[in-house]
Amino acid sequence: MQTPYVRNSIVNAIATIEFYTPQHNLLPASILAQLATTFTQLSNDENCKVIILKSAGEKTFCAGASFDELMAIETTEQGLQFFSGFANVINAMRKCPKFIIGSVQGKAIGGGVGLAAACDYTLATNQASVKLSELAVGIGPFVVGPAVERKIGTAAAYELAIDAANFRTAEWAKQKGLFVEVFEKIVDLDENVEQLAKHLSTQSPMAMAEIKAAFWQGTEHWDELLMQRAAISGKLVLSTFTKEFIKNFKAK
Repeated sequence: MQTPYVRNSIVNAIATIEFYTPQHNLLPASILAQLATTFTQLSNDENCKVIILKSAGEKTFCAGASFDELMAIETTEQGLQFFSGFANVINAMRKCPKFIIGSVQGKAIGGGVGLAAACDYTLATNQASVKLSELAVGIGPFVVGPAVERKIGTAAAYELAIDAANFRTAEWAKQKGLFVEVFEKIVDLDENVEQLAKHLSTQSPMAMAEIKAAFWQGTEHWDELLMQRAAISGKLVLSTFTKEFIKNFKAK
């Protein structure tokens, strides 16, 4: 597989969104836009009762932002536009009235941690270590930060943000509340995700929507907040530090 994609299928009221890019499931602007659009469409699709979010491959769930696109940013307006893609995805997931089950089969980095945190119920394998690498790049986890902090608390989110060079294990993520359960094998992850989705597909859509709305209460200002955070990242990505870091990283 070399062509990036976002695929969406609905079977027996269960929607499965799968995304893929050849470089460790990085998130270029095109994939972010497709993800946001897909979540918005499924919000209004009566044939869908519950959503599974997953990525292709085995080793990496999502490695975050595309370095190629970060390097191409030349103005604060372009920076805002790129990082607003992450804001749009998280807000689309937040406002979607359907429960979103995250299936995290491998490492989650930066924006990948944000996706896992924005899911309502996330299961993972023991290979799903997590890292917020943004500070090491010269920016920060500004856009995904609210979703991560909401899920694991301020202290744990701050720990990830500060120690940007090191991974935390999947077990650590489970203890902090990012993951509900961790499995040894991907096949076990898939089986448990499917079982949960099947069960939820038999439940009341109205009740599930009300439960989700109640637990996301207090985030109504995120439309504005995440765009403000995107502007911060869009400014910092223009720094000499960030440009040099990405240049050296790509040269390895």
